[in-house]
Amino acid sequence: MSLFELFWLAVGLSMDAFAVSVCKGLSLGKIKWKHMYIAGLWFGGFQALMPAVGYYLSSFFTVFINICSHWVVFILLLIIGGNMIKEAISKEEEEVDASMTAKSMFVLAIATSIDALAVGVTFACVKVRIIWAVLFIGVVTFIFSAMGVKVGSLFGMKYKYKAEFFGGMVLIIIGTKILLQGLGIIG
Repeated sequence: MSLFELFWLAVGLSMDAFAVSVCKGLSLGKIKWKHMYIAGLWFGGFQALMPAVGYYLSSFFTVFINICSHWVVFILLLIIGGNMIKEAISKEEEEVDASMTAKSMFVLAIATSIDALAVGVTFACVKVRIIWAVLFIGVVTFIFSAMGVKVGSLFGMKYKYKAEFFGGMVLIIIGTKILLQGLGIIG
């Protein structure tokens, strides 16, 4: 996986955390730097942790699925991306309160990083330097989450659904590219 692909994967994964951060910023009203750091650390940390967990758990059975790994990657990214697009289109209001407590942020960090766990499984199927990949994903998510809090405090819900839709499309495009490469259709 190239750095370019990894960057767009990280951006796609960070869109859920960005959307929740926008809601946090909206609910907080007046924000402080501390709020941005808290959101960035929780969401970035879990977005880095979950792919590592998925990678190491799936590495036990990767030998058995290497032949069809491009299909596994495609299907997982299609499901994750499709779910993000579905959430963006449904425009259901999510309940997000202003609390920045460890309990509140832990639950949100888990919820927004479940898709990253599945991406970790795909990392076991493609050639990726896992430590650098998860650190990169964590940093990108930290930045987007911190910015999301600020954006939410300034603009409200205007960008939440667009971010989720964009993130879903990016994941589907990356999955399709990996499938086409695996089938030998593109180089």
